[in-house]
Amino acid sequence: MSFKNRISNFVTVAGSGLTYVVFTATAVLTIACQPLDAADPKPITEAAQGLKLRSIGPALMGGRIADIEVHPQHGNTWYVAVGSGGVWKTENAGVTWTPIFDEQNSYSIADVSIDPTNPDVVWVGTGENVSGRHVGWGDGVYKSLDAGKSWTLMGLEKSEHIGK
Repeated sequence: MSFKNRISNFVTVAGSGLTYVVFTATAVLTIACQPLDAADPKPITEAAQGLKLRSIGPALMGGRIADIEVHPQHGNTWYVAVGSGGVWKTENAGVTWTPIFDEQNSYSIADVSIDPTNPDVVWVGTGENVSGRHVGWGDGVYKSLDAGKSWTLMGLEKSEHIGK
């Protein structure tokens, strides 16, 4: 199996936000560990030619995934609450991600929930519910009636941490 096929298989199998970090580290180490007088750098060059580095989601924002919700009728639509990185949404099972909570006052997210009777209604609890110096506090519970396009602060502004 060629180097290019091995890389392609790795990216396909890994398929998570960690893929970017692991692939980048692997690529850098592979190139750095080549002898200075390497006879043929062509396989590495060819393998990397078709790849573009891009942000693929929450792992780049903060890394602590606090909660994941999957749309009850559309299994490719997910909402991901990131402890220190807002709320992210994918509609293609993680191929691309969109930050949907960036315009709100809190970046620390503890919980995301989809209303089972109306999946356009999404609830977010802000303020990651763990202890540590790295944790930001939240400013309450938010509700979206349009699948995360807009948000309304519903209350509990002084709670600082919403668990579930």
